[in-house]
Amino acid sequence: MNAPLPAEVLKQHLIDPEICIRCNTCEETCPIKAITHDSNNYVVDPEICNGCMACVPPCPTGAIDNWRLMVRTEAYGLQEQLGWEELPGEKALPEAMAAAPASDEPDATEAAIAPPLSAAPGATVPPWSAAHPYVNLYTHKAPMTATVVGNYRVTGADTESDIHHIVLDFGELPFPVLEGQSIGILPPGVDAQGRPHHARQYSLASPRDGERAGYNNLSLTVKRVTEDHAGAAAHGVCSNYLCDLAKNDKVQVIGPFGNTFLMPNHPRANLIMICTGTGSAPMRAMTERYRRRIETGENGRLLLFFGARTERELPYFGPLMKLPRDFIDINLALSRETGQPKRYVQDLIRDRADAVRELLADRNTCIYVCGLKGMELGVLDALREVTLQAGQDWSILHDALRREGRLHFETY
Repeated sequence: MNAPLPAEVLKQHLIDPEICIRCNTCEETCPIKAITHDSNNYVVDPEICNGCMACVPPCPTGAIDNWRLMVRTEAYGLQEQLGWEELPGEKALPEAMAAAPASDEPDATEAAIAPPLSAAPGATVPPWSAAHPYVNLYTHKAPMTATVVGNYRVTGADTESDIHHIVLDFGELPFPVLEGQSIGILPPGVDAQGRPHHARQYSLASPRDGERAGYNNLSLTVKRVTEDHAGAAAHGVCSNYLCDLAKNDKVQVIGPFGNTFLMPNHPRANLIMICTGTGSAPMRAMTERYRRRIETGENGRLLLFFGARTERELPYFGPLMKLPRDFIDINLALSRETGQPKRYVQDLIRDRADAVRELLADRNTCIYVCGLKGMELGVLDALREVTLQAGQDWSILHDALRREGRLHFETY
């Protein structure tokens, strides 16, 4: 461990605006609300941040893990950070201060290397057997150009939910990805301030060997955004751009991102997958990875809880229904289906308590949750109830699942 810093010196926590994809993970994770943002940047308040590191592991790009030794009175303020287009260089400390006696108080960034488990509902480490991910191979300054080779609507044409399956090809250039990772898309044009649009993040819907097995391509699941969460009219810049793409169009891509929301890579691993809407993308990638190796006998069990308003609004409903029943256990939660009671994914978890408990008892089981942020609490409550019904302590199991990289959330 490094020696404590002099009292007048601050190890200031900064976010790199050139790498940040504005996914909001850091702000949601910070337990003391030290991170905020505007339309340009995500920034850390030096008056609040205690260097607890809770925000560092969940960041998919590593943009959050930047530090500068500063004279405390000269720390970069919020307004200065909000205006940055790139991080400033290192500043040399005054010689007298660099040689000053150390403070008796430990440096927070050294004293709290491991964030408290309470900082996030899921793991901040991948399963022990996950394959090694590559991240940040392509950046805002040096993006990759991909070619659109497919763009298909995967929800009913008579529904308001316009979700597309988009296939991007990378030709001969390397773009290695794993199930559970994401990429950034750079939409063309500029924002209201005349700046180029920031990248938007999308989860992969295809397995590591391509949307078409053995090809250097991947797929995304994209919903056309026409209103915000409150129902007010809103135009999603990147989602509309992607949904309107035609075959042979070119797209600027950065990434890949993500080093924790990864599937286990050892034989007989079980997956509990819980998703809504476009949160089905990583579940489709993992399911397809398993489907392509059915004949090898390596697969564990797959238990899927999939929620949408109606069957017509379930992306990939047709292909999903064609999968063998002995391959994947499918449970659909429909909240607006005519003539049926409202059902949500947490309701089905309770209905299938026996199956869930059986898989939770197996150390080879990993749980993945992807969809709207509001589903987190409902899913955790359902898992807690299922566990308590078996006379077990959910808090103990919950901590174990996080420490062992077996419970993962990707919500937005």
